[in-house]
Amino acid sequence: MELYELTEREKTVLRYVIHQFVLTANPVGSRNISKKYNIGYSPATIRNVMSDLEDSGLLGQPHTSAGRIPTDRGYRFYVDSLMDPPKLTKKVQKFVEVNIDPIKSETDELIKITSQILSEITNQIACVTYPKFENSILEKIQIVQLSSNRILVVVAIKSGLVRTITLELTTSIEFKNLQHVQNILNDRLSGLQFSEIKETFAARLQDLNKEKLKPIIRVFVDSIDKIFSDNRLEDKAIISGTKNILKQPEFEEFENIQGIIELVEDKDVIIHFMEKKSSEHPGEISITIGKENIDEKLSDYSMILRDYKIGEATGTVGVIGPKRMQYSKVLASVMYVTEALTKQLRA
Repeated sequence: MELYELTEREKTVLRYVIHQFVLTANPVGSRNISKKYNIGYSPATIRNVMSDLEDSGLLGQPHTSAGRIPTDRGYRFYVDSLMDPPKLTKKVQKFVEVNIDPIKSETDELIKITSQILSEITNQIACVTYPKFENSILEKIQIVQLSSNRILVVVAIKSGLVRTITLELTTSIEFKNLQHVQNILNDRLSGLQFSEIKETFAARLQDLNKEKLKPIIRVFVDSIDKIFSDNRLEDKAIISGTKNILKQPEFEEFENIQGIIELVEDKDVIIHFMEKKSSEHPGEISITIGKENIDEKLSDYSMILRDYKIGEATGTVGVIGPKRMQYSKVLASVMYVTEALTKQLRA
C-alpha cells in the first residue's frame, strides 16, 4: 500500500477526527475537534490540516458544507500507526472466561458459543470457522453399532478433537465383524494425515476379501470424504450478531440493512475471504478495510481475523463491521477470544 509521511500535527488531527467519527458517526468539523480535545491548535489551524489530509486522500468530505470523515486510506494509516494498543477491560475478560470456560462439550457447540460471545462484546458480526482437518493426524477410530444396519464412527484426532459420523449399511452386520474392521482400520490408518488417508484408503484395504467384512469396508470407501474431510459440515462457519450490528447508526437506512442481511445470508462470501486470508497469512492478525476486502459485497466493511490452531487443525475467528469501528477494542477482543477458544479446544 501507499506510504504517507505525515507531520506530528497531521497525525494528531487525523487521530482525533477518527476518534470523534467513531464516537458519533457524524462528519467531524474543526471547531468540534478544538472544543472536545485539548490538542493545542486553533479551529483555523485544524481546518487547514484537515484540508491537507483530504488532499492526501486520508479524509473525505461527504458534502461541501459538512465536516470530514475518514477514508479507507485514513483508517489504514490509523490502524497501522495511530491507534491505541489493543487492550480489554478486566470486566470483558471475565465475561469471556465465564462464558467459555464451562463449555466442555462438542467442538460444534464451542464454536457456536465463541461466535456469540465475540459478537456480544464487540457489537459487530462475529464469524468462527470450523477447524480444517485436512492436515490433522488420526489417533484412532471407534465404531459403535446403533442398529443392525447403522453405525456411529468416532474419529479421534491427535490434537484431542473428536468427530462423529453416522453411517448406514445396505445389509445387517454383526458386532464381531465391526470390531474386526475397527482393529484393521486402526492398525493401518493411525498416525496418518487425513489427506493421506483419503488418497490411499482403498489401496490400503484392497486385500480384505472376507465377504462378511465387505459391506462395512464398502460403506467406509463410499463415505471417505464425509469421514476425513470438512464436507460433513453443512456450513463451514458460525456467524452471529446480526441484531447487534443493526444497532449501529450505519444501518438506520433500509438499503444498508438489506445489504448486511444479504451478506450474512450469503455466508460463502465471508467464509471464502476468511479462508483466503488464512492461507495467505497463516497465524497472523489480519485487518482489512473497505475496498481492501476485494469482494464488492465487503467493500463497506472492515474485517479483523485471527487463526486458531489445534494440533494440525486450523480455523479462523473474525469480526465484520462498519469501517467506523473501535479498531483497538475489536482487535483486542478477537485476540482474547481466539486464545480462550484455543485453550478450551486443547483442554
